[in-house]
Amino acid sequence: MLRRSLVYVCAYAGKRLIGFANVAWDGGAHAFLLDPMVHPDFRRQGIGKEIVRRCAIESRKADAEWLHVDFEPELHEFYRECGFHPTDAGLIKLSKTKAKS
Repeated sequence: MLRRSLVYVCAYAGKRLIGFANVAWDGGAHAFLLDPMVHPDFRRQGIGKEIVRRCAIESRKADAEWLHVDFEPELHEFYRECGFHPTDAGLIKLSKTKAKS
């Protein structure tokens, strides 16, 4: 997966991996922020925002025009603080399991 990524960013405390995000890319204008996470013991210290910031910088360097992200409603404020703006989007559920309500 990482060989096909535009970029991935890791955060470490010493040698311990404490944060990660992957950016997929369509090869053109659109980059997609995937799997951003920070270990619970290290949250609320700005690490996640720095990971997202670096993903945006590297996506811009690759000439991506847009950086997309999907997230749960409780993360709306975090992503707003990272510079994301709400948009309309569509979604198709492909698996046969029932969606959470």
